[in-house]
Amino acid sequence: MYLIRNASVVNEGRIYTADVLIKNGRIEKIGESIHLTDRANIIEIDATGLHLLPGCIDDQVHFREPGLTHKADIYTESRAAVAGGITSFMEMPNTVPNTLTQELLEQKYQIGSQKSIANYSFFMGASNDNVEEILKTDPANVCGVKVFMGSSTGNMLVDNEKVLEKIFASTPALIATHCEDEATIRQNLDKFKLEYGDEIPARCHPEIRPAEACFKSSQLAVSLAKKYNSRLHILHISSAIETALFRNDIPLEKKRITAEACIHHLWFSDDDYAQKGNFIKWNPALKSKNDRDAIWEALLDNRIDVIATDHAPHTLEEKQRKYLEAPSGGPLVQHSLVAMLEFYHKGKIALERIAQKMSHSVARCFKIKERGFIREGYFADLVLVNLNQPTTVTKENLLYKCKWSPFEGVTFKSAVVHTFVNGNLVFSNNKIIESTQGQRLNFERPD
Repeated sequence: MYLIRNASVVNEGRIYTADVLIKNGRIEKIGESIHLTDRANIIEIDATGLHLLPGCIDDQVHFREPGLTHKADIYTESRAAVAGGITSFMEMPNTVPNTLTQELLEQKYQIGSQKSIANYSFFMGASNDNVEEILKTDPANVCGVKVFMGSSTGNMLVDNEKVLEKIFASTPALIATHCEDEATIRQNLDKFKLEYGDEIPARCHPEIRPAEACFKSSQLAVSLAKKYNSRLHILHISSAIETALFRNDIPLEKKRITAEACIHHLWFSDDDYAQKGNFIKWNPALKSKNDRDAIWEALLDNRIDVIATDHAPHTLEEKQRKYLEAPSGGPLVQHSLVAMLEFYHKGKIALERIAQKMSHSVARCFKIKERGFIREGYFADLVLVNLNQPTTVTKENLLYKCKWSPFEGVTFKSAVVHTFVNGNLVFSNNKIIESTQGQRLNFERPD
């Protein structure tokens, strides 16, 4: 058991000082001053000067296992996640083999149960020829179905309109989409190849994968969801024009169409390609400052519902290749929370909104059972942060297997001090504590 004393609790739109008692993996009690007659087996943590937030829930990561474990694996990346205050993650199906059958999906859950320090769920993958497998997905214990409507790997590009219609019409689970129009991208890429050959500069990435490609695909996804009343979640919104597709005039619980913003689209812009090149090559691409500002506006007015990372590591050697050969994606889970806290220090977002967008709203959006809030009876997934303890990102303190970060050299004003997963202290004062494993997420569905 743990007793956290004198924490500044950030939860459900409030900040208040309280003690929190953790017992049997859950939050036993929250009170101004908790007195215990039996203090045996109680570990007390003095949280004076620290802020206690619900553990972050990242609804989009690529931990590369199975098949791509030279880049990352569930063990290494879940360690990095808890060091960053992420207590639960949802992992994508573009592994090798692609997660396109229920059998392969369950194999990933077995790997998670053996290797993950954080709590976990895995998306079922979609292709042009596995609709029957998709329909077997159980919404009560699987986070959703991932549909690549552009930018796929392996056999995961779903570009057959009849298949898309059937997925949206028939799938009982949440449908999460990557939206970029593939035909637009291919046409643009051909133009740049004619101009540059195989020496295309990284700065051309947002011109090859422009806002128009994102909007065309997102608009199609929204139209299908409206036609069939599907539960749609559009991932990594990257352009101003897309933000008009989403509503903020109804509560999140009543939305059938939701949206996600990612850390890199909130932090970087196309101005950064000159310095960072392929190290900030993501799909969808980083676009203009105006696009970034529009994403922020939509996030703060609740058209965009949640914040995620799209953590997608590649090796240093892979990212140092020429633009056409360098894969898209980068590692972010270890620093997503401190990056958002940096925006708090700049006056851009309140602590309460960070807890909302990184925890509460993710739990609501996916209907995660008994997580995402600091409530009595809920699982004790918690993170203590020090807003006045600087964190400098160096290669030496990175926990990613790939051993690089787009934030290298950055000093954040805040630090993650302690992370609890299911009541177990798994990260404390820069050290991982590996005595326990995370749990499979459960969901309160159907709608």
